[in-house]
Amino acid sequence: MPRIAEARAAAAPSSRNQIARRERIIAAAAELGARHGFDAVQMHDVAKDAGVAIATLYRYFPSKTHLFTAVFHAEIRAYSETRRPAEGGDPVEETADFLVGLSGHLLLRPSLAAAMLQAATATHNAATIAEAELSRSLLGGIVLRTLGVEHPTDRDVSVARLLLYCWWGCLVATLNGQMTASGAEADVRLGARLILAPYFSRPGAAR
Repeated sequence: MPRIAEARAAAAPSSRNQIARRERIIAAAAELGARHGFDAVQMHDVAKDAGVAIATLYRYFPSKTHLFTAVFHAEIRAYSETRRPAEGGDPVEETADFLVGLSGHLLLRPSLAAAMLQAATATHNAATIAEAELSRSLLGGIVLRTLGVEHPTDRDVSVARLLLYCWWGCLVATLNGQMTASGAEADVRLGARLILAPYFSRPGAAR
């Protein structure tokens, strides 16, 4: 019988060993998710592949939704660390490049991408909503930094969020076979120009 998600936040690792253990769990979940998709992944298989006790797995990730939302967070962070914006480039185009590239990165493993999106949109309880918000806030922060916004206003955050809605919809449509990858890229780039250009035409531009 599947374990019922607990309405609590995941435990935060504090020691080097705990951090490494958590990272092994995330890596194991990513591999299993890429092979089997969200619904077929069993938590005890993740624990086995990560070399941890099932109780340890549930301490860090109270549910499979928590786990795959954390995988999504890790994938965003890992991809963002590989990118370096070109100096003097157009921040709007740089932001579009980042989102298109992130989509391409996620779509390399479509079953895993679908699992992460399923987890990130789940709303079982306040704790899992908080986990999903962490991923969205991370991505929003990356977008604003790429645009050169160091101290975002509420309006800045809203504008960036609108672009992420556009990107998210295109990614979901691509996974569902409703759009081609090239069509999704064209829409994301158009969305970036229409949504961002009036506000973020250059680093430090007044808004």
